[in-house]
Amino acid sequence: MFHGQGLAKPLDDLGAQGEWPTHPELLDYLAVEFMDSGWDMKHVVRLMVTCGTYRQNASGSKDDRDKDPYNKWVARQGTFPLDGEFVRDNALAISGLLSQRMFGPSVRPYQPEGYWEFLNFPKRKYDQDHGDKIYRRGLYTWWQRTFLNPSLLNFDVPSHEECTAERTRSNTPQQALTLLNDITYVESARCFAARIMKECNGDTPTRIKWAYRTALSRDPSAAELPVLAALYDKHHQRYAADKPAAEKLLATGEAPVPKNLDATDLAAWTSVARTILNLHETITRN
Repeated sequence: MFHGQGLAKPLDDLGAQGEWPTHPELLDYLAVEFMDSGWDMKHVVRLMVTCGTYRQNASGSKDDRDKDPYNKWVARQGTFPLDGEFVRDNALAISGLLSQRMFGPSVRPYQPEGYWEFLNFPKRKYDQDHGDKIYRRGLYTWWQRTFLNPSLLNFDVPSHEECTAERTRSNTPQQALTLLNDITYVESARCFAARIMKECNGDTPTRIKWAYRTALSRDPSAAELPVLAALYDKHHQRYAADKPAAEKLLATGEAPVPKNLDATDLAAWTSVARTILNLHETITRN
């Protein structure tokens, strides 16, 4: 969870018959520390995330990458995609939509209409929730064993049919299409755009920098800034000439559209926000 791979790569086959751990003494130390702490998981997690190994830069040096391309010896921090639930939670958090409410029953967020059409014995109907329920963390999303939530399924969330020690990690076109077109992410982009307009007063480059710092914790590079500024100008011209298209985009999702924001501006910033939420860096932990 903290480095992208375990001390032995196949987590479901660790032991004398499987791959030997890269750091057996460290494994022994962590096991004893876990027992001596009274099986305190928070203590072990705190120990891991405050150590120098965890706080390393993910880039590493060229020499490190040449000697250890798979980072088996943990000379740098790991770079790997967020788990599927976190991809959705991250977008909701950036947009300001994420519900902080904890515990309670499962919820049914957005799902493509007709997705359960072939679910028989008996026939079932997907009754979507509303209000803040649809913005709760992915942890609370309703699970249907043979018809998993398609948005989470595209990001390799397992089916829960059996215990999974390690998740598959993939990088597919379907993931990019989900981030661009799924209602959750379009709505998140719209609400993120509203945040950009309301919380940052300034010209287009200033707002793009604010959006980057909010989503990625860094400023855009000299190459990125003009590309996004040109994207904003292009879509602003398009939506200024086609008001119905802007209104259709802004009608995505249940979150209310701020009445005090210009629809053309908001639609153009939504396009910029969709791009930022779709960046590899936004859904990658490093």
